[in-house]
Amino acid sequence: MLLCVSASHKTASFELLERLSVPRTPVAPLITEHGECVQGAVVVATCNRFEAYIDMDEPVTAGVALGVEATLAAIEAATGVPARELEGSYTVLGGSEVAEHLFAVASGLESVVIGEGEIAGQVRRALTESRQQGSTSAELERLFQRASEAQRGVKNSTAIGRAGRSLVRLGLELASSRIADWSTQRVLLVGTGAYAAATVAALRDQGAEDISVHSPSGRAAKFAAKHGLRAVSAETFPTAVVHADLVITCTTSENHVVSAATYAAGRTAVEAAAPAAGGCPVDHSGRRLVIDLGLPRNVDPDVATVPGVDLLDLETIRLHAPLEELQATDAARDLVRDAARRFVTVGERKNITPAVVALRAHVFGVLDAEVARVRARGDEGGQTEQALRHLVGVLLHTPTTRAHELAETGRADEYVDALSALFGIEVADSATSAERPVADAG
Repeated sequence: MLLCVSASHKTASFELLERLSVPRTPVAPLITEHGECVQGAVVVATCNRFEAYIDMDEPVTAGVALGVEATLAAIEAATGVPARELEGSYTVLGGSEVAEHLFAVASGLESVVIGEGEIAGQVRRALTESRQQGSTSAELERLFQRASEAQRGVKNSTAIGRAGRSLVRLGLELASSRIADWSTQRVLLVGTGAYAAATVAALRDQGAEDISVHSPSGRAAKFAAKHGLRAVSAETFPTAVVHADLVITCTTSENHVVSAATYAAGRTAVEAAAPAAGGCPVDHSGRRLVIDLGLPRNVDPDVATVPGVDLLDLETIRLHAPLEELQATDAARDLVRDAARRFVTVGERKNITPAVVALRAHVFGVLDAEVARVRARGDEGGQTEQALRHLVGVLLHTPTTRAHELAETGRADEYVDALSALFGIEVADSATSAERPVADAG
């Protein structure tokens, strides 16, 4: 049984999501260590969601409670956030709902900005990380691979893939309301990861030309050379912050990389260098802006107290996210629902297989005993045996077909019950039972 424990921008505060995003140890392996019934776990953690996808080897009624318990215990162990603080901030999905939810997430339909593109890569990386940690399972592999296929289908077949804007671009659009000419802006980028590369592309699309980059981890020079930027060293970073019209941060650093103290240090350095430069430092007219795209936060909130500096963070960007483009979103959700139905159908066919195998084994066991008696009495040419085997094949066709039809409509348990009532066949493991939706537990 598949289960999803989800905390997102729709259910939790960014402050809570920020705390969940910096585990001391990976969460997925801790979930799988909780008990033998947990077959696997994959955790998707982004700037606006924290979700655990779990493969449970348990009946539905018991599996939900055990899966949630395993997830909350793992979160507390890895992040220090106790379960009581998560109450009301997460939802629980089970059965067929899990596939539709993940497919929608991967397609950008559950993001702050509908249709944003970064989430698809984050979903793929979550599966890769779980593989490396040894915490995935065959069913989770199938789930996440189908999610990537669904995302590509939505991207290629609907307008949402082309119209969707990333958080980076939305942040720059909000900044554009105060920037008349991007080509005159001094931009300082802090970070060198995937978001940083997307930010450089978005800045150039806006017309920005004067872009420098700093990396708290020391990778600025390599990133700058690759993207045609200027690298800023740790020693000159405070000065660069003071001179910048726009500072954009997007690092995975667990500590603030920009604060009021950074501005104070930069101004002190500028003032000390002014006499040697033969005059006053360049004066910026108008207000300056800091955009914090990091989670955990890259920028100390005290930056907002620095005179002449405004701070735009993820919380503010979320509040300005545009309304969904209804037509494109409806088409995308139809594709997601179709993909989820196909995923469930294949899964149900797999789940009913033990019952079909059990029936065929029972019938062919009876057939083999009857064939042995026929042979003992003398079956010249084997014509009787051939006729019996043909008859059994014909008789099994309809029950096998009905098994798959019932499984696809969520009625596999009826088939299993019928085998027990009619033939006394007990199918090992009740996993053939159809998975039922689970109500929110958050």
